[in-house]
Formats: sequence, structure tokens, C-alpha cells
Amino acid sequence: MIRVIAIVTAKPGRREEILTAFRANVPAVRAEKGCIEYGPTIDAEGFGSFQAKMGPDTFVVIETWTDADALKAHAVAPHMAAYGEKTKDLIASRAIHILSPT
Repeated sequence: MIRVIAIVTAKPGRREEILTAFRANVPAVRAEKGCIEYGPTIDAEGFGSFQAKMGPDTFVVIETWTDADALKAHAVAPHMAAYGEKTKDLIASRAIHILSPT
């Protein structure tokens, strides 16, 4: 099993535009062979000072894939290329962490 944590920071004030495109792409991703989990998350509210917030322009994508081949196929899927093209000018930064269980 492969887990992915992708931290996406939008240009100021543009997060919702990216999330709209992201949500439209989710059904195609979830239909991919090997996709177990795929979805965006934002800061939860009401947890006090111990929470390190990412801020209003950032969201985190949490993904789980059956194996590395499934993730590699996802990365080159046509719908991912289309999503990347739609959002490239809205993104300030992106960090993708690919993890395996120990």
C-alpha cells in the first residue's frame, strides 16, 4: 500500500477555484484501478492552540493506493494532465509526500 500526502498552496485567495476543479476530477480518480482513498482536506476548526493550521490558501490531499504501479498510472492519467493544466496558474506551491507503511 502506498499513501500520498500532497500539500497544495494556492495563490492568495484562489484556493476555492482549485478545489472546484479538484472536486470535479475526484470521480475519475476514484475510478482508477488501485485507488483506495482520494480527497481534499482543509484546516478543522475548534481545536485550540495545539493545532498547527496551514492557512486559508492551503489544502491537503490524502491518497491511498494499492501499490506503486497504481500511483504511477495515476500520475500520467489524461484527467490528471487536464486538471494540472486548469490549475497550474492558481498554485503557489505544491509538495507531494509519497509514503509506505513500516
